Amino acid sequence: MENTAENIALHIENVTMQFGGVVSVNNLTLDVPEHKIIALIGPNGAGKTTAFNCITGVYRPTNGLIEFMGKPIVRNHPTGKDAKTYLGENADKYAKESTLSPTPDEITKLGIARTFQNIRLWKSMTVFENVLVAKHMRAKQNVFSATFRGNAAEEKRMRDETMALLQEQGLDSYKDELATSLPYGLQRRLEIARALATDPRLLLLDEPAAGMNPQETLELADFVREIREKYNLTVFLIEHHMDLVMNISDYIYVIDFGSEIAQGVPDEVQSNQRVIEAYLGVAEEDAV
Repeated sequence: MENTAENIALHIENVTMQFGGVVSVNNLTLDVPEHKIIALIGPNGAGKTTAFNCITGVYRPTNGLIEFMGKPIVRNHPTGKDAKTYLGENADKYAKESTLSPTPDEITKLGIARTFQNIRLWKSMTVFENVLVAKHMRAKQNVFSATFRGNAAEEKRMRDETMALLQEQGLDSYKDELATSLPYGLQRRLEIARALATDPRLLLLDEPAAGMNPQETLELADFVREIREKYNLTVFLIEHHMDLVMNISDYIYVIDFGSEIAQGVPDEVQSNQRVIEAYLGVAEEDAV
């Protein structure tokens, strides 16, 4: 994305993730401005979820820098055996900098929450409990207060906020049901509600429309816009439903084989020949 006066919520610079001799993400650089909805698209196996895993501490990138709200949160460079087998670019760029490798819970506490391509709700918990557990991440209590039952007010606050969040998301009538008993579309909505319970500033959505029918996908677009405004969020999403992507995104990055092949506003990306060939499909008149 071209430099603008916008504040950048997430900056990814020269990020490479290599597994053995396979480069899953290759020298990826992109910006996600505050309060925008930015999409990352590409064919299956292009490296999209791997990029999300690098941002959220699931993977430690082989090389590169990630900044959140202007501060470095992830930084690494290839060393030892990795340096000898490294196939990416900029191997020495961060060699003189200290490495940063936070865990997923530390990333969440910074204000980054995510959902997953395959829904990951706690199967043995109710709808209410799934969201309440997420609320505990920012609980204002310590060992002393927990030991002497001095956290009753804090527990009540979290339960009240959980119920309010379920009401806002239209899930309150399901609060006592097992999360995995919900229809698929509601499970997706619950997973997003659980992410919202951590009070994020940046929400990462990994294929939120997967498995949804056309009507549910339309409703999802409205839902994402609504929570963006209500919670003052920045949204970074991976999605295969092109109608949703083109409808909802302020800006789009396209990757193939781990490398960026295009970027731009939806109209630009939709008409980009490299994108058409790599992802959106070859035009009928060009088909054999």
